[in-house]
Amino acid sequence: MTQPFIFCHMLISIDGKITGKYMNTPEGEAAGDFFYQVAFGEKPFYKNQGWLSGRKTTDDNFTMYKEPVLPESFEAVPAGDYIIETGKPIYYISIDPSGKLGWEKNTITYQDTTATVIEVLTEKVSDNYKAFLRSLDIPYIIAGKESIDPKQTVEKLQRHFNLESIMLGGGGLLNWSFIEAGVCDEVSLVVAPVADGSSDSPSVFENGSLSGDKAVAFSLEQAETQEDGTLWLRYKVKK
Repeated sequence: MTQPFIFCHMLISIDGKITGKYMNTPEGEAAGDFFYQVAFGEKPFYKNQGWLSGRKTTDDNFTMYKEPVLPESFEAVPAGDYIIETGKPIYYISIDPSGKLGWEKNTITYQDTTATVIEVLTEKVSDNYKAFLRSLDIPYIIAGKESIDPKQTVEKLQRHFNLESIMLGGGGLLNWSFIEAGVCDEVSLVVAPVADGSSDSPSVFENGSLSGDKAVAFSLEQAETQEDGTLWLRYKVKK
């Protein structure tokens, strides 16, 4: 079985930040519209079957830091993955190692795109939380003992959900962990011609590894400018 095509597609400021006040400027909003069209629009460049984000990104944009309403009693939860048919052509894949996200339904909506949620958990997640996901018809996979294993995540997403193209959508720790693990093929950066100078906003890549720093090289495949000053850069990851 071949590995799915994994591309990291991010909207960034001119100084490499993935969140901040720059996003609410006319320049940031125009770049955001272009970012959406590249991976989600009517004629997207990428065949995006599902996009993968970390817990904080999910809380910031969809679950809004709500506490999960866990059942007081529940039937015994079978070990392993929970795979169900969803009927949606695209998935939102949320990395949730400890089982903390407070979902209220099994879909999310981003502009004109509605996607079914898939949770990626570790073995340390409680049966109580798994029962909570099952009650909402949210499928989940187990990919790692204490922390998420990127290779196992990608393999299970392909095997259980027939995903051949998956987008990495942040945050920086998640993006870098997949690049560091050697499972990311391409990086797509939509650069808004604006910055806000924030020193505490996360960057497109952040190293949270305990194994130390490791540099990764990229080869430029495309550089394209838009009339509004937005820059689109595509890089292949050198493995």
